[in-house]
Formats: sequence, structure tokens, C-alpha cells
Amino acid sequence: MTVVTLGGVTVGLALLIWHLTTWWPGTKTLRKDAARQAGALLPFLASWAYGVLAILTVGGLVGWIADTTLWISSWLGDVALVWGVGGEPGQTAGSVSYLPLTQTGTALVLLLTVAIIAAVKKSRWGSDIKRGAWCGICLGTSAGVAGFAAVPLAQAANWTGNALYGVIA
Repeated sequence: MTVVTLGGVTVGLALLIWHLTTWWPGTKTLRKDAARQAGALLPFLASWAYGVLAILTVGGLVGWIADTTLWISSWLGDVALVWGVGGEPGQTAGSVSYLPLTQTGTALVLLLTVAIIAAVKKSRWGSDIKRGAWCGICLGTSAGVAGFAAVPLAQAANWTGNALYGVIA
């Protein structure tokens, strides 16, 4: 498993800020039609949760793609921090302990991967979905609030996988 650096978290937060800034409808519009405006965030949030689960997979093609994405994002973020603002490269921003997914949890992530690929191909929110998954991969193992969301997401995936596949825990 690739460990996230401060640069990787910076990339994840930049993706989140970009999305929230481009989504923001304005206070008046948000108060007038809050449900519809908040609903526009659902594709990003759902794919963010998928990205968190994808980075928690420990092997296979999905895990390799997520690890590679995190490694590249951490490297790019470190380069931006060093050359952009004079920061130090390679500072770890995550914890090494995480809640692994069970066999049925990883099977659920595989099914979610199929759904994400189909949604990116067919949905008008394809770029939001890709950006959300990338953001989740970058922030899923961080030591901040986003990283803490990984534990209940992993537990939910494990429980749902057990229920879906009929395994009694």
C-alpha cells in the first residue's frame, strides 16, 4: 500500500476545493432550492466514497490503479509544494494502519468499479465522477477528517458485501 504524502493530500484538497468552488450556486439559489443544488454534489460524493474504498483494496488491478494514482498524485503534489511554495518533499500525511476490506468487501468494490466505469461512460457527470474518485484516493488514507471516513466506509463495504454474498460473520 502506498503511503500518502503531504503533496498527495494537497492534490486531494485541491480537487475538493475546485469542485466545491465550481459547484457553488450562490447563497440565494442554495436557499431557494437546497435539495436540488445539494443533489448536484451526489455524483462527486459517491465517487469520492468509491475512491476511498479503492485505495483500501490491498491487491489486484483496482488496488494497483489506486496505489499508482496515489503515488503519482503524491509526487505531483510534492513537486508543486517544493517548486511552488518552497515546501519539503515526501512528508507523510497518513497513518499506516487502516481497516482492510474482507473478501466480500473487495468483491463489493469490484462491483462498484463496474458501476463507476459505466457511470463515467454514460453519465453527464463523468468529469465529476472521475474527480471525486481521484479525490477519494488522495484523501482516503490521510490522517485528517477525510481519512477517518475510511473506517466507517470500509465497515459498511464489509457488512454490505457479507449481506450481498450471504456470508454470516
